[in-house]
Amino acid sequence: MLLTELDWSWLVWIGVGAIFVVGGIVKGTMGVGLPTVVLPMLSLVVPGTQAMGLLVMPVLSSNFWQAIEGGNWRYSLRRFGRVVGVQLLFTVATVKLTAGFSVAFFNVVVAVAVLSAVGLMFVRPREIGPEQERWMGPVVGAIAGIMGGVSTLTGPIIITYLMALRLKREEFIASISIIYLLGSLPTYIAMLWYGRFGFNEVALSALALLPMFVGLRFGKAIRRFLSEIAFRRVLIGFLVILSLMLVVKSV
Repeated sequence: MLLTELDWSWLVWIGVGAIFVVGGIVKGTMGVGLPTVVLPMLSLVVPGTQAMGLLVMPVLSSNFWQAIEGGNWRYSLRRFGRVVGVQLLFTVATVKLTAGFSVAFFNVVVAVAVLSAVGLMFVRPREIGPEQERWMGPVVGAIAGIMGGVSTLTGPIIITYLMALRLKREEFIASISIIYLLGSLPTYIAMLWYGRFGFNEVALSALALLPMFVGLRFGKAIRRFLSEIAFRRVLIGFLVILSLMLVVKSV
């Protein structure tokens, strides 16, 4: 099923809109997780490469909004500039090297990336000191760049790293929003340049902004009533099922 054919049934369009509502709910509830949830769900409906394209506007707009709201750009860029820089280099290189890979390959990669995300959610990282941060930051940037270059899913490794730095809540939100924004923008530009997806998908992704923001409002309301531990367990189980379905679909 190709987006360029524009022959989707109304049920598919409703399903895609519902997926972005779910992603917005997760984002509003936990502050992260929009692409981690939406990408594997979309990949069950459309090819993985096109699913990445449909996430462009929702991911960029939500990260931009959080970055502006969080502020503290100077601090974040000074501390995590090397992470962002290394991530950029590895993202562009990975997108270029994997440009000719099949759709089935990217579906499997998305599944593996989601399973990796689930695994990292179980990890309770030890605290990273200043000496370790100097060399670990670029390593994390390289891993995030590789993951982003094949699947756009950089969140799990970045979240785990920042958790290990024991940042205060305000610092965490501001820093991860800026890293996400500066990491996702070159990722999508590189994918467009090397033909991973086209401007048609990017244009259609703008239609996903409304259901995503509807989900965000619901998510903020849910945050007051649902414990983070309970929601985390539900999310992990949901992602495991989705990733296994993607693997079955691709083999």
